[in-house]
Order: sequence, then C-alpha cells, then structure tokens
Amino acid sequence: MSRLNQVVIGLLLITVGYVLGTSQSFQSTRLLAQQKSGTPTEETEDKIKGAVKQMLESQLALEEENFMTTATKGLNSFAVSCGGVNAMEDLENGNGVDPETFAALYADLAKPDVATHLGRDDQGRITYKNKIVRMYPVSRLKKMFATRIKYTGETLEKENSF
Repeated sequence: MSRLNQVVIGLLLITVGYVLGTSQSFQSTRLLAQQKSGTPTEETEDKIKGAVKQMLESQLALEEENFMTTATKGLNSFAVSCGGVNAMEDLENGNGVDPETFAALYADLAKPDVATHLGRDDQGRITYKNKIVRMYPVSRLKKMFATRIKYTGETLEKENSF
C-alpha cells in the first residue's frame, strides 16, 4: 500500500470517528438514579412534612404554656427548637429578635398588629416603633444554641473561634 493510500485511509477513519462521535449514535441511554438537583425525593418530602407538623404542634404547645409569643405568621422553627422565645417582648424592648423572626419581618410576614408598627429607616433597615430591629446579640444566640442541643441531642464541635 502506498503512502498516499495510508494517509487517505487514516483521514477517512478519523472523519468517520468524528462524525459518529458528534452524532452520539452510540451513546448509552441515560439512567436517572437520582431526582433532579434541587428537588427532594418523595420520601424526603414526606419526612419534611412530618417534621413540620411536629414543629407546628410544638409551637402551639409552647404558646399555650406561655414559653413562646410570635410576632410573625407561620412556624418559627428556630424558636421552637430552642424552647421558645417571646418575640413580641423582644420587639417592644428593642433588644433584638431571633434569626427567624428577623428574616420573617424582612419577608413581610409580620402579624397584622406588628405590621402596623413596622417601618424602614433611611438605610432600608426594618424598624419597630421607630427603633431598628436587630438580631439577638451573639451571646444570646450561643445560649439559645446551647439550649437547643438539649432537645436535638447533637454534639456540635467548634471549628473556628473568632
């Protein structure tokens, strides 16, 4: 076989390989063993729904026992997991609120009687009766997380200290 024939056959094989590769005619069928990212499985969704139901029942129990007073609509899972907070008293005293209440106020989820006293300052921060709403001080957050460990049974190791 001449040198020219070898080059032509080589180029032909490369071309055929390229065409077959780009056409994906030999690609195997995709197997989807997992749900699309961002979408929990039905089993996980059922577990979340069960946990939320339990949290709502716990919140109602804390409210009935006067361990919790919310300032926002819906479940406050952080406060429940820490044994309750009095968000109304916290707002009135201007000493800060728990993280979930803080977020809910910014998400326009305040209860109607709270919403009438909310506003914004010139920097866009939420105010309650003209006092800036802040999150709890770090010392109080640490105490709340320590209390939460009593209920969750977690062992949380410190990795960084600031």
